[in-house]
Amino acid sequence: MNPVPFTELGCPAIDRGTNQPNVFFDPKSSESFTPHFSRGWRDDAIQRAYLEATYLWWGEAANNPLSSVYGGRMVHVPECAAWTWDARPYPFFPALTDVWTDGANWRLGHWLTGRLGAVSLAALVRHLCLLAGLPEDRIDVTGLWGAVEGYAIGALESPRASITTLSRHFGFDAVETEGVIRFVMRGRAAVASVSLDDLVAAREGDVLELTRGQETELPQALKWQIARADEDYDAALVEARRITVDTTRIASESFPMAVPPEEAERRCRRALMEAWVGRETAAFRLPPSRLALDPADAIRLQHDGRLVDLRLVSIADADARGIETVRQDRATYDLPPGDPRAASLTRAVVFGAPDALLMDLPQLSEDQPAHRPFVAAHAVPWPGEMAVFQSPSTDGFELLTTFGSRARIGVLVSGFYAGPTSRFDLGNVLVVDLLTGTLESVTDLTLFGGANAIAIESATGVWEIVQAGAAELIAPGQYGLTRLLRGQRGTEGAMGNPAPAGARVVVLDESLAPLPIAEADLGIPWNWRIGPASRPVSDETYVAQAFTPECIGLRPFSVAHVEQPWRKPRSLGDLTIRWTRRSRALAADSWGGLEVPLAEELEAYEVEILHGAAVKRVLSTATTSAVYTAAHQIADRGALLGPGDTLDIRIFQLSALVGRGAPKLVTLTF
Repeated sequence: MNPVPFTELGCPAIDRGTNQPNVFFDPKSSESFTPHFSRGWRDDAIQRAYLEATYLWWGEAANNPLSSVYGGRMVHVPECAAWTWDARPYPFFPALTDVWTDGANWRLGHWLTGRLGAVSLAALVRHLCLLAGLPEDRIDVTGLWGAVEGYAIGALESPRASITTLSRHFGFDAVETEGVIRFVMRGRAAVASVSLDDLVAAREGDVLELTRGQETELPQALKWQIARADEDYDAALVEARRITVDTTRIASESFPMAVPPEEAERRCRRALMEAWVGRETAAFRLPPSRLALDPADAIRLQHDGRLVDLRLVSIADADARGIETVRQDRATYDLPPGDPRAASLTRAVVFGAPDALLMDLPQLSEDQPAHRPFVAAHAVPWPGEMAVFQSPSTDGFELLTTFGSRARIGVLVSGFYAGPTSRFDLGNVLVVDLLTGTLESVTDLTLFGGANAIAIESATGVWEIVQAGAAELIAPGQYGLTRLLRGQRGTEGAMGNPAPAGARVVVLDESLAPLPIAEADLGIPWNWRIGPASRPVSDETYVAQAFTPECIGLRPFSVAHVEQPWRKPRSLGDLTIRWTRRSRALAADSWGGLEVPLAEELEAYEVEILHGAAVKRVLSTATTSAVYTAAHQIADRGALLGPGDTLDIRIFQLSALVGRGAPKLVTLTF
């Protein structure tokens, strides 16, 4: 013979779940049922009572006898599993229904997760009585019902004060009878009926005294503050209110206990209705033959041809028993719970390393120094604030700056070829795929004001600035940009031919953060770490980069309008090379001035005379022209430049801070 294996038991947390503990409520299933006679309400207490009753029953030797054959109990209980404990973390399951679609079934289901930590009301009251020094055999809590998810005693108070708080919340009374402190729930059935003939007349006054309290002394609304275990014990407010009453009083109470809001709302409505029903009181005397009645018992009084339910509040024994009662309505203690409230949880945010770019760009606005490079970053989720650390070595990083805006970063979908400058490029289509954000078409006037500027990394660390007048959404996050202005802010030399597909692009707006470095730091190879400001610089969420700021913002623009010799008649001999100066100053875009600002300490230029890739001669000048003398021509070429000849030259404007500016490579034709 072998023991009977008891492998599994469980009960749904639903009203009267023990009537049919094997059924499961799931509106999406064809096998969804509620237990026999269940009203479909959530009831955590019935689930706990079922588990306690089952395990305690089989734990008794009289119910589970010892076998004389194999020396074990008839029913093998130690390996009996309670259905069901879920490995998914509470309260994120069941609250995150967008992650777990069966989360809605938890409320009425068999899950122990989030419920097994509760304690029965009876066990809690017994524990408080033991703390008060009462012997266990003088405590009777069999009349209590309910479950407590959490109860905090936040101050020095007696166990009686703690029990009083529980009594107010759950609606029970304590009475001393037969040498035992007995705790019973209110709303019980009447144990006796009393008529006027059963009452004992007093020497003075009426045999029955009925009192009805004024409405103005009662609350119109009752508000309770409780804690929610599924919201990290944050406070929650429930309210019960009467509509057609002649009072405007509002009463508020706070309970240091964790309660599901729907259950707290039910108990709050019970307390409000209890106050209104209990405004009717009765006082009378009963003969000593009614000695069996105790305080907290319910009776029915026959009066004016009707039966009135009363709950005994106090009894004074003398020659007759002086009884004080309040009216009760049993329906008050069997109300449906309130509507379920979804939990608002703070999700744990896991940050990854951002996509960060350090960009050496021309000056973009007057409020930023021209020498400062920029940082752009994108991350999902965005940590709120990014920090930038720098160090000349691989340790000893120091915080340089923080910024809080996520940049619109993306990539080229296809190759982007070179195009014309100083006029619209109507032949190329710039197709970009953005990680976040949008683009929109703008008018020409807005475009000339600097809108829709995009930096394209045509080579590592080399950025061309392009503006787009027309933007068309061609796929989610993907835009086709046309009506382009190329090589803006002196970046025509950065055009790729083509810039390859996959090259990074950044929308130039206020989300870019300037790096507050000093001019003395220019040209130094720094090590950088960029990541969430809430994490230490050593955290794995930081991305490491090596970047040397070259101060593109201080570099003079290339010159323009180099004069071609063939356009004017000339004789053999000295060659005067002429051009027009450009300025990197933002004010140079004004059409009102006679001359663009110099933006440099001194005006100076260098002209390289090229022969293939070799530099044959360098001419220096302080004006927008340089003379290539006949003697230099003969020395460099062996002959004077004449019709049919060509000459390659490269012109630089000079800066006292960064030296040569952007080059202008031109082939002169004679």
